[in-house]
Amino acid sequence: MNPSAVFARIGGVNALPLLLIAIGLPLIGSFSSWVTLTVAGLAMGMMIFLMASGLSLVFGLMDVLNFGHSAFISFGAFIAASVLAALGGWLGADSVTLNFLALFAAIAAATLFGLASGFLFERVIVKPVYRDHLRQILITIGALIVAEQLLLVIWGGNPVAVARPKVLEGSIIIGDVAIETYRIFAFLLGLAVFMTLYLVLNRTRIGLLIRAGVENREMVEALGYRIDRLFIAVFMAGSALAAMGGAMWAGYQGLISANLGGELMILVFIVIIIGGLGSIEGSLLGALLVGLLGNYVAFLFPKLSLASNMLLMMAILLWRPWGLRPAAGG
Repeated sequence: MNPSAVFARIGGVNALPLLLIAIGLPLIGSFSSWVTLTVAGLAMGMMIFLMASGLSLVFGLMDVLNFGHSAFISFGAFIAASVLAALGGWLGADSVTLNFLALFAAIAAATLFGLASGFLFERVIVKPVYRDHLRQILITIGALIVAEQLLLVIWGGNPVAVARPKVLEGSIIIGDVAIETYRIFAFLLGLAVFMTLYLVLNRTRIGLLIRAGVENREMVEALGYRIDRLFIAVFMAGSALAAMGGAMWAGYQGLISANLGGELMILVFIVIIIGGLGSIEGSLLGALLVGLLGNYVAFLFPKLSLASNMLLMMAILLWRPWGLRPAAGG
């Protein structure tokens, strides 16, 4: 059996994260280090997925180049940090219930901000420049600059420390393996969001219209459906997911600054390009590959860590120019 047939039988592109994990073990050598790096990579991938999935749908459905997406990530992180600081008593309490209430309050505050600001951003900034990519780039970059200055005005230029709930501090020790509790929670939350998005897009009428709009917007409109009514909902959902991802990343990093969103947007764009525009499944695959490869390379070849994801993107595009799981065009 030829290699392509074997690859297809084990799951095709869906098996790439598993393949990368399998390759990582002999290269790293130490089983405990491999497990720690793998869990960290999966958790990082899930948080990047939260930020990338909404923007991928916005690109695919709305054909909007929103370079201001990182502002939602940054504001989500800082709003979550502020809520956690205000609920410091709950975070440090011995009650698991209070710990999770504080954490979910922070995530909810960031997500609600993403929804509300996404609505305003689409109505005021994006709507006037539909179908004009050059103006989209210019106006969303301008909005991003304004948002970054607002971050500095509200929270200042100094890094902000982010507290974690007591229940998610420390690590779970299994033999020689230490796995951070927060990383496990981040992975499970990202998985829950992916399953929710998957079910909505594949098991509901709204999801059917969104997927059809990504594939062929003109045909759906010709059938009498108002795809433009879905634009605002998709944009709001994408902004909310970005803010949620920023909130989770804030707890992951422990220390955040105003340039957080800008730094993460590089990874977000790489994930979208690797996965394919408009594809939730592609965003997940791309995010997991980026998270895993970034951790493995940083451990094995620290000097190549910054270039590893760019090299991954180049390799994927040479193999599949439309990405791993494009919603259309592949």
